[in-house]
Amino acid sequence: MKAIPTARLPGGEAVPVLGQGTYRMGEDRAHRRREIAALRTGFDLGMTLVDTAEMYADGGAERIVGEAIAGRREEIFLVSKFYPQNGTRERMRKACERSLRRLATDRLDLYLLHWRGDVPLGETVDGFAELLAEGKIRYAGVSNFDVDDLGELARLKNGIERIVTNEVLFNLEHRGPEWDLLPWSRRRRRPVLAYSPVEEGLLSCTAHPTLGEIAARHGATAAQVAIAWIIRHPGVIAIPKASRLAHVRENRGAVELRLSGRDLDELDVSFPAPTGKIPLETR
Repeated sequence: MKAIPTARLPGGEAVPVLGQGTYRMGEDRAHRRREIAALRTGFDLGMTLVDTAEMYADGGAERIVGEAIAGRREEIFLVSKFYPQNGTRERMRKACERSLRRLATDRLDLYLLHWRGDVPLGETVDGFAELLAEGKIRYAGVSNFDVDDLGELARLKNGIERIVTNEVLFNLEHRGPEWDLLPWSRRRRRPVLAYSPVEEGLLSCTAHPTLGEIAARHGATAAQVAIAWIIRHPGVIAIPKASRLAHVRENRGAVELRLSGRDLDELDVSFPAPTGKIPLETR
């Protein structure tokens, strides 16, 4: 099995370009064992970056992740996110401590502001600085930030220096980041986390025949084609969610898939690249 390629954070640390998302996990206790098993299988297959948030199932997803990483915390690159209203220094500290308790760990590898709110960015940056200094988090980042938001962050003292990544909606149906956000991030050597890489399962052979045709040529699935398309972009990390073992293994198989020039041309016809600025889309 081919090793998962890596992307590098500004400090040089390498993280896998294929990780695991956890949106909608932890919502039903009947699925708990299955979800934990799925995450652990992903870790076994090298998908050791796991992304969660205090918002997901009101902390339930973090509890699932905490159980999944028990006994193997040192292998995992652990990412969580906090609500924008918790972006003040004091609220961020309390939110972080709650997440750490749910995750049963003493630090997060990456902590993200989930989206912009009313708290001034400068205060959020100061909150990040305190958590970094105390070792509660190793890196800080943002989510759902467009280029203008990132530019505002860059104008703050030590703003962009403390922010190592931006997590955004990016897939074949939502290609807007290719126009300006991805180039902006590459110039500053900051990887981008792509959530919903298979559009919550909607990028299927049934809905998109082109995906089915390309998948058939490679003996792959439509989801694998969609993920392979994402991770071929330099500095982009895909974080698909899977709560079943077969789905986890399917996602991992995307690493083995090498798209040809013909494949990419056909995808461009069915899913046109942006020809101008598109405001950042979110979900």
